[in-house]
Amino acid sequence: MRKQRSSPILSLVMILAAAVVGVPFYYIVVNTFKTQRETSASPLAPPTSLYLDNYVRVFENTPILQSFLNTVYVTAVSIVIMLVIGSMAAYAMLLRTNLINRVAGVLLVIAFLVPGQATLIPVYRILVELQLVDSLEGLIMLYTAGSIFCYFLIQGYLRSLPISIFEAARIDGAGPWQIYWRIVLPLIRPILITVGVFQTMWIWNDFITPNVFISSPDKQTLVLQVYKAVGEYSVDWPAFMTLSVIVLIPVVIFFIVMQRHIVNGLLQGSVKG
Repeated sequence: MRKQRSSPILSLVMILAAAVVGVPFYYIVVNTFKTQRETSASPLAPPTSLYLDNYVRVFENTPILQSFLNTVYVTAVSIVIMLVIGSMAAYAMLLRTNLINRVAGVLLVIAFLVPGQATLIPVYRILVELQLVDSLEGLIMLYTAGSIFCYFLIQGYLRSLPISIFEAARIDGAGPWQIYWRIVLPLIRPILITVGVFQTMWIWNDFITPNVFISSPDKQTLVLQVYKAVGEYSVDWPAFMTLSVIVLIPVVIFFIVMQRHIVNGLLQGSVKG
């Protein structure tokens, strides 16, 4: 009886939550098919006709393909490095004593809590010395700091697995690398996918890091192209929203395809083996 009463309330809450998310998305999409004047006059009204000049103008005047390839390269390489470092660190700490584990955990939490904006100046000076400013490889190096987040989630997942699996492999003569490669990686595949999706969305949508460390037009990411529509005294809103939709389409498709794996990874990690 209680469930029947709470069901309509839950449905109403979910509808309201969907509206909060859906209305801004609707606002952005419909205005990509309008002129600047139509956008200013009636931003929430549907377009009177299928006006595609905004998309044509954006693809003609903006290096979308180059920026897309830059973003894919930085995202893919960064994700691979983060997952490797995070999974190796989580497995290594699982083999250590409780004292070492706790000390390392405290240090990593402190590092994780430091805002990235607070370290921009010293990090910038370090990259200048390494000659990695204004390079995609420098961006990749910066994003590998996300390995800390990967470490925490993967370690929590590893703790849900029975330790007897690793002990049995060790008794059978398997070394640490063999256990990691043949046992740990296959077992933590669900959480690796989950963490990979989270980090992919973070890197793909990140604006501050490439805006600070990238200046060459041929090395800019997709998010920086959106900012080009913002002038000193005015904003080309149709172009701004068109670029926003172009940036969002790949990550929305990616999230829809991977959402089942996200749920599976989080649920399996919450159940003790």
